[in-house]
Amino acid sequence: MFCSTVSQDAGGLLCEPTERSKTFKRSVSEYTDHSERFKLKDRTFARQYAHMYAERLCVMRPKLIEAAKKKWGQNVRTKKLFELKAEEKVVVVGTLFKHMELQPSILKEISDEHNLMPQPERAKFIDEADELILEDELQRILLVDKLDKRALVTGVVVAVYGMEPDEDRGKFHIEDYCFAELETQVPVPVKEKDRYVALVSGLDIGSKSENMMNLQLLADLLSGQLGDEGQQEAAANIVRVIVAGNSLSQDTRDKNQMKQAKYLTKKTTASSVEAVKSLDDILVQLAASMEVDLMPGEFDPANHTLPQQPLHRCMFPQATMYPTMHCVTNPYDFSIDGVRILGTSGQNVQDIYRFSCLEDHLQMLENTLIWGHIAPTAPDTLGCYPYYDEDPFILPECPHVYFAGSMPSYQSKVFRDSKGQKVLLINVPRFSQTSTCVLVNLRTLECQPVTFDMSFQEDSFEGEK
Repeated sequence: MFCSTVSQDAGGLLCEPTERSKTFKRSVSEYTDHSERFKLKDRTFARQYAHMYAERLCVMRPKLIEAAKKKWGQNVRTKKLFELKAEEKVVVVGTLFKHMELQPSILKEISDEHNLMPQPERAKFIDEADELILEDELQRILLVDKLDKRALVTGVVVAVYGMEPDEDRGKFHIEDYCFAELETQVPVPVKEKDRYVALVSGLDIGSKSENMMNLQLLADLLSGQLGDEGQQEAAANIVRVIVAGNSLSQDTRDKNQMKQAKYLTKKTTASSVEAVKSLDDILVQLAASMEVDLMPGEFDPANHTLPQQPLHRCMFPQATMYPTMHCVTNPYDFSIDGVRILGTSGQNVQDIYRFSCLEDHLQMLENTLIWGHIAPTAPDTLGCYPYYDEDPFILPECPHVYFAGSMPSYQSKVFRDSKGQKVLLINVPRFSQTSTCVLVNLRTLECQPVTFDMSFQEDSFEGEK
């Protein structure tokens, strides 16, 4: 791993300087961007979301029928909901809709405006009275048994095997179910040398508890300014850094200022302006020595709905002077040295957390891989662009690395599907809370966290007082 490549000469920093110093050249890698499907060609918001659900079901149906025949036999019958007959065991493919009594609605905003009793604040919106309903192009039916309604969310496309009993019409009793298999994974080319991609998220610049010292340590490590020659040689193998969203803090958004009259805020400066300048100061240090990809996040100055478009380059006048500075989309899909990497800034996982009983964020990320969809809750509870003839969040290819940013803590695991394909799952923690980034080895497809700690104890200053 990265630590094992560091020189064993621990006293290198304490030696006398020499006239000849070593120079380490940054490793070069082959890069391909696959995020074209996330870039909006037109911006038409007059369409309904029904087209997106229909397209999702249309694309996923053949995959699910194939998975159903593989699981329950080639002779299993598949039907649509309007073709169902009582007491007939069949396979039905459809989109799940989770009816939730506690789901937030526009009534909350109305109650705030008219001083009515507001809805209580909740971290989760699940309830025992929730129901799972299966929808296709023409009908819907209530699902009973087998499926865990508390763990599933709206928007997941599934194949269910069962029947509609004659004495319980209008309800489909499930005996078994399955999801679509992952697409075929492209083999990873054999590499002789270790190269790394750095993942960092949740810098939260502009927050009240920001620690710029740890952030500067991160920039020094990645740019090769930190440590002895052995550490600098190891840092030269970091070929790219991905800043996965929430570079600015939620504190930079002043909701009260938006409600005030313009003449009261005429001479005030938004707190996000200084935060963007500080972010630019960090990015220019990185872009001066390596490739940098900046993804937007929930609290960054970008469009709120998914897919989030690249941040405008004019916000970073220093960093964008270098051709190595790239503003990319969220989600972000790319290949580097033949390794396919897909990731988000974390909104998809956080939304599943709110509308399911799951507590493990890595399990939620794994579920989106199993379901074959990056953001199944969009557009129901997660805002997204109203696509008409496509759903870009469907996984077109099985990635080698799949990550989510702005997570509470660092987690990772290797997921193996029925074909034996391996996917490295990574939860990238919020740097502002954990001071941790993640390094991914492109040769071995292993990852490791790197934590920075710069703290001063009050006792060390008592002698100076």
